[in-house]
Amino acid sequence: MFGHVRRTGRQVGRFDQELMRRSAALPRTGADEALKKLSRSANKGLLWFGVAAALASVKGRNRRAALRGVAAIGFASTSANLVGKNLFPRRRPAAELLPEHRRLTKRPTSSSFPSGHSASAVAFTAAVAMESPAAAIALAPLAAAVAYSRMHTGVHWPTDIAAGAAIGAGAAYATRHWWPRTVDGPAHTAQGAALPALEGGDGLLVLVNPNSGVSGVDPGDEIRAHWPKATVVYSEPGRDLVAQLTEELSAPPNDVRAVGVAGGDGTVAAVATVAAEFKLPLVLIPAGTLNHFARDVGVESVGESVAAVDEGTGQRIDLGGVTITGADGTEHRWFVNTASLGGYPEMVRMREKLGSLGWPKWPAGAVALIRSLRSAQPIRLALNGKPHLVWMLFVGNGTYTPKGFAPTRRPALDSGLLDVRYLRADVPYSRARFVIGTLTRTLSTSHVYRQRDVRSLDVRLLDGNRRIATDGEVGPLGNRFEFRAEPGALSIYRG
Repeated sequence: MFGHVRRTGRQVGRFDQELMRRSAALPRTGADEALKKLSRSANKGLLWFGVAAALASVKGRNRRAALRGVAAIGFASTSANLVGKNLFPRRRPAAELLPEHRRLTKRPTSSSFPSGHSASAVAFTAAVAMESPAAAIALAPLAAAVAYSRMHTGVHWPTDIAAGAAIGAGAAYATRHWWPRTVDGPAHTAQGAALPALEGGDGLLVLVNPNSGVSGVDPGDEIRAHWPKATVVYSEPGRDLVAQLTEELSAPPNDVRAVGVAGGDGTVAAVATVAAEFKLPLVLIPAGTLNHFARDVGVESVGESVAAVDEGTGQRIDLGGVTITGADGTEHRWFVNTASLGGYPEMVRMREKLGSLGWPKWPAGAVALIRSLRSAQPIRLALNGKPHLVWMLFVGNGTYTPKGFAPTRRPALDSGLLDVRYLRADVPYSRARFVIGTLTRTLSTSHVYRQRDVRSLDVRLLDGNRRIATDGEVGPLGNRFEFRAEPGALSIYRG
């Protein structure tokens, strides 16, 4: 066995020396100096951090790609430089193997195996490819040039470079364990709906929230340009949106055939609940900062809404419903995204604030989780009659992914199910264990976390009253909350 290992080692050595000789025999060109400069520019990952800064200046895929790339460099650099080089000491190629004009002025003294430069180059480019393939295609030649420059300048053997590249690819893939890839595109729904085609917006009432989206931009002007016959109203400061829109729809003449909304998720949720109550189809005009619901539905521009309204095409989607019982009686609420009890509302608000500042979802969620759990108080309640002690309870309209902490997307809008998640407070060190499970992506096996998909859920508080939050808005006090999925409760214009 040891003889076979020695023979393999000698074969690898001969292979390395042969490739080095061939590289050394290349004629002198202007590329020699360029490769030396490129190799030095990638020291300590500086080249890739500069590229990441440029990518991060553009929101969306490129920013996510930059952040994933930097994370991958961290894994790759640690694996190659701190682990690999200490475990596998190897001499650098002799300087005499190459002509003097190709040698680096300052040769590294650490182990030759593996190549840290190659690991970082491949890690960054492969991670970028997961979010923005077009950007990765543009970066691939640069990454290949950096990797080859280490052999061209005589500081690494070819197998060092190959090993570094393998480490880089593994590091890029490892980022998916903590940060799942973002899946673009609308959620699925199989329930088509024939809706009234509204020529010029005839019969359309649109509520505009001027506080949503870009400051100083009034979406009402664009709405009137596309739908000159539509009625446009603005949210009144300090007034409940549901009450305002209900009054508008109840006033004669009652000739409204569809309700539109231009605003963020909170505004959309309020208008959607009114549309469901009045059994009117909804027109989405994305005008908020995040527009989670609009992205799930698949309406990301005014043009898409205009085409769907003109053609009368749409889909039926599920809503979540909750009946709240308290000292003041009973109240029913709809929700399009989520409902929650406990510390979850504060955590969501903090996560969204960090997200609006450019943080990726997973790191933003982790920071928000830790901060909110520090001040959370446990809740004694009964879930479908069974007593529990929990820190927070999350109920999603539809089944969200990923399972575990920080659900971000719904693959389907017509599942007929509620996504119920809660954090137990009746086990030792539950908050610390929850944070550790979140950071290590092992939450699905943790005893402190529970998740289930159900059609209904009866929640009864065993101590006092609490406020429920629906779609990020704080609701009334109650001591009993009856949740249920409402299949096909809302029609939405969508192509």
